[in-house]
Amino acid sequence: MSDERKASLNFHSSLITHHSSLNKMHIPVLLPEAIDGLNPEPGETFIDGTLGNGGHAKALTEKLGKGGWLIGIDQDESSLAGARKNLADAPCRVSFVLGNFRKIAEIAKAEGIDWADGILLDIGFSSNQLESSGKGFSFLRDEPLDMRMGEETKFTAAEMVNDWDEANLADVIYGYGEETAARAIARGIVAARRQRPIKTTGELVEAIRQALPVPLTKKRLHFATKTFQALRIAVNDELGALKEGMAGAWSVLKSGGRLGIISFHSLEARQIKEFFKEKARRGEGELRPKKVLKASREEILANPRSRSAQLRIIVKN
Repeated sequence: MSDERKASLNFHSSLITHHSSLNKMHIPVLLPEAIDGLNPEPGETFIDGTLGNGGHAKALTEKLGKGGWLIGIDQDESSLAGARKNLADAPCRVSFVLGNFRKIAEIAKAEGIDWADGILLDIGFSSNQLESSGKGFSFLRDEPLDMRMGEETKFTAAEMVNDWDEANLADVIYGYGEETAARAIARGIVAARRQRPIKTTGELVEAIRQALPVPLTKKRLHFATKTFQALRIAVNDELGALKEGMAGAWSVLKSGGRLGIISFHSLEARQIKEFFKEKARRGEGELRPKKVLKASREEILANPRSRSAQLRIIVKN
């Protein structure tokens, strides 16, 4: 095992230990794999397009060293505040930018970056956002039905479920949530809102429950999971952001630069896979490794959220 990988594993272990004492700490997934694959070198310039609280970024800054530069981007102000604290002692220069990674090329230009040596995008959903945002991302808490990750987002989840017609709701729930009961759920939402507007996550969960046969509400996967995922993706245009973000990241990478993207569901993974394959087919990049990287059994046991994580890395020619 390389010294770099040992260091990455040690850092990951320290994060897990810290998480056990601070219950709300968000553990970065596939950390050793990301650091190994992106191979940050002293003095390089890296962009973390989804900074969060700075878990991956902390490991990157330790590799970049005194002469390096990390630009961290996040659309959530509270996440940026957490990252500032966690990276206060970073050995390299760190810039914090409030924004969406879909505008990564514009942000890089504004920061005075001509080229980046490496870019990391972890497009999963932070457990901190689920637990403490108060925006209704989780069906386990009764909160206002908002789901906007950034203030520039055009509409809320409440506006979707109360204003969109049944056919459009069904299409979104099926297309973005891959929910086979999408039509029944859409009918249930429309029926519920006729009685009174659906304003909270609890009211939406109840509408979904009433729309489904009892056996479908008793499965291991919570019956509202896919609908909530679909609404969140639609509200934040997550797939559109991913498409623009990948194109922007590629335009910023220098020759030999590394792009790593961590995804958590099949729609994202499929989009990333096709983008990378097309770059490789055209001879513009090389997949390293060729296969997708997934969490080890040890990591899954320590952090069950990592079970669905997939990391793909490509090097620009």
